[in-house]
Amino acid sequence: MYASQRNVAAEPIGRTRVPGYGEPYRGKVRDVYHLSDLRLGIISSDRISAFDHVLRQLIPYKGQVLNSLAAFMFDCVSDLVETHVVSVPHPNLTIAKACQGLPVEVVVRGYLSGHAARVYGAGGRLLCGVTLPDGLSEHQRLPVPILTPTTKATEGHDEDITESQILSRGLVDAGLWSEVKRVAFALFQRGTEIAAERGLILVDTKYEFGLHEGRLVLMDEVHTPDSSRYVEADGYAEAMASGSKPRQLSKEFVREWLIDHDFMGKEGQVMPDFPTEFVEQISQRYIELFERLTGTSFQPASTADFDVRCAEWFAEALTDRP
Repeated sequence: MYASQRNVAAEPIGRTRVPGYGEPYRGKVRDVYHLSDLRLGIISSDRISAFDHVLRQLIPYKGQVLNSLAAFMFDCVSDLVETHVVSVPHPNLTIAKACQGLPVEVVVRGYLSGHAARVYGAGGRLLCGVTLPDGLSEHQRLPVPILTPTTKATEGHDEDITESQILSRGLVDAGLWSEVKRVAFALFQRGTEIAAERGLILVDTKYEFGLHEGRLVLMDEVHTPDSSRYVEADGYAEAMASGSKPRQLSKEFVREWLIDHDFMGKEGQVMPDFPTEFVEQISQRYIELFERLTGTSFQPASTADFDVRCAEWFAEALTDRP
C-alpha cells in the first residue's frame, strides 16, 4: 500500500496547503481536497478533537495511525459494503471516491458508555427513540446492540435524532435507511469479531455513509480510535465487579481527561492544554491500538515536503481515474 520507513521522526501535520489545489475543506481532523467530480484527496492531520472542539496540541503520528488503521479496516469490511477508498499513497493520505454524504451519522452501541452513559446517569431512559432498560451500570453490555443516529452539524454539536424524525424530515428515504441500518449492524458485528480476536471489546462506533453514482458507500473512517470506543477484554469482568473503569484503548480516555478538567465544550468553559506527558500518552495509545488490531508494528513514514508530495499524488490520482 505504501512504503513505511523505520525510525523516521515525522513532523506533526497541522493545517495543509497543497500547491495548485486551493483551500481544502477543513474538518476537525481531516483536510479534504476536491480533485474532480469523482475523486477527493483526504489528508488525516495530527489534530485531535473532542466534544466537537479541536484541541490546541497536535498528537504525533495520530494522522498516520488513524488513516492506516482506517485503510486496514475498510479492507476488512469491503465484502459487506462498498467503501470510498481508491488508494492510500501515504499513511496520512487517502485518495477517495467523491460521495454525496448522507446528512446523518450512524452510531451503533453495544455497551452503556460515553454519551449514552451520561444520558442514562442523568435519568434518561430514551436515547434516539430507543428505550433503555432500568438497572444498567456504566460500561455494561446492552441486551442487544442499538442504533442511535445523530445529525451532522457543520458547526457546533451533532444532535441525537430518532429514526422517525429522519424519515419524517426526509433526510433519508425509507428504503435507503433500511439498507443503512442493515449494513451498520453487519459492520458492528464484523468489528466486534475483529476486536475479540485481538483481546479487545468494541464498545460502540460511528459510521458515515454516502452515495457514489447512486450506490451506498461507507466513507470517512471505520473502527478507528476516533470513531470507536475499545476496552481491554482482559480485566473487563473484574472492573465491572469492582465498579472501576475498564482500560480504554480509544479516544474516550481523552474525553474523560477533559471532563476531569472541567471541559465538555459547553459555553463558558475554558479549553485546557494537554501536558507534554499526556500528549505522548495519547500518541502511544493510538499506536498501541493500531498494533493490536492490525497485528503489525507501526512504522512511521516521513512527512518531509508533504504538501508538495501530495500535489504529485493528487495528479497521479487524476490520471489514474477510470
